[in-house]
Amino acid sequence: MNTVDILRDLAIIVVCAKAFGLIARKLRAPMVVGEIIAGLVIGPCLLDIVKPTDFISMMAEIGVVLIMFSAGLETNLQELKKSGLAAFIIACVGVLVPLVGGSLLYMGMYGFAAFGTDEFFKGVFIGCIMTATSVGITVEVLKEMGHLSSRVGQTILSAAIIDDIIGIIVLTFVLGFKDPNSNTLLVSGKIVLFLVLSAILGYIFYKIFKLYDERHSHTRRIPIIAIGLCLVMAFVAEKYFGIADITGAYIAGIILCNTRDAEYIDRKVSINGYMFFAPMFFVGIGLKTDFSGVDKSMILFSIGFVIVALLTKIIGCGLVSKCFSYKWTDCLKIGIGMMTRGEVALIITNKGLGLGIIDSSYFTAVILLIIVSSIVTPMLLKLLFNKFPEQLPVGDKKIGQSS
Repeated sequence: MNTVDILRDLAIIVVCAKAFGLIARKLRAPMVVGEIIAGLVIGPCLLDIVKPTDFISMMAEIGVVLIMFSAGLETNLQELKKSGLAAFIIACVGVLVPLVGGSLLYMGMYGFAAFGTDEFFKGVFIGCIMTATSVGITVEVLKEMGHLSSRVGQTILSAAIIDDIIGIIVLTFVLGFKDPNSNTLLVSGKIVLFLVLSAILGYIFYKIFKLYDERHSHTRRIPIIAIGLCLVMAFVAEKYFGIADITGAYIAGIILCNTRDAEYIDRKVSINGYMFFAPMFFVGIGLKTDFSGVDKSMILFSIGFVIVALLTKIIGCGLVSKCFSYKWTDCLKIGIGMMTRGEVALIITNKGLGLGIIDSSYFTAVILLIIVSSIVTPMLLKLLFNKFPEQLPVGDKKIGQSS
């Protein structure tokens, strides 16, 4: 593939991604949905004017690393401390129930497999896809209604942050155990060692970076150093510990999330991601989606996948919330608030495709889940908060109210 063809494909991808993304936003859907649809339209599924290539795949991989680094930067450790035990347990159960539900769905439809076989790990991987929560839409709805600072709002936000961390750790273990010849103890040891070293070296680097940031605040070298840390962590995680590169990038973001310039770094990283690398990833999903393998069985699986993914979050997060003195209506709000899926689900699916765990036809189920959860969640939350209003904390007012 020559340079002219690469430039042509990049131009089409960037322009179409933003055009379809804006249309999706006008229709009150996440922009990523529009970008995925752009890939479906310009790719082999429809117009076939852009084909998936190794170059696009490499750009997409950089995009996903930057997305996960940004997600780490946006993690609010202070909110995690405030939410405490309740959010942690809600998040744990909110990962466990979808993980089991997704695994049982796959094995129930395609047959139960013995532990260690490819089919067994394929089923568990389907469950992994269901674990991730994307609360971007939920947060916007709660902001609009003035309930983001309420007890329910803060619980949803904190549990979702912990949920993603646990989901990435679960994914790391599943990918490590995927090889039937792998040593279980060795894989576990590598993961634990990486997390321990990340905590120790991360704390040291955080202190050094914080001191440097205070002396050179808002200089261009700050985000450059931060991206350097992201890339190093991503490389070391996959090369030396056998852990997904996105895990290293995510932890790099968490290391820096409490620095003074975390928001500034995130803004600079997001410019590159928003303008170029992220569209490569989301459009690439559409380009790699193959509907030719979608038969009646896959359609039924996709419908079951969406239903199980939504219900397991409501059941897992909602029921365990009752243990922390929430009213049943508030438990339902928490469960529904955790239903939305987005970038992380796509990232996990893409990782499974790259490693040959699943094939591209499963993107159908994931894309359908993102679209349905993005539409249904805001509607149900607004209905519940209007019908069963929660007592707002002192000083928390709805948007538009005067002080």
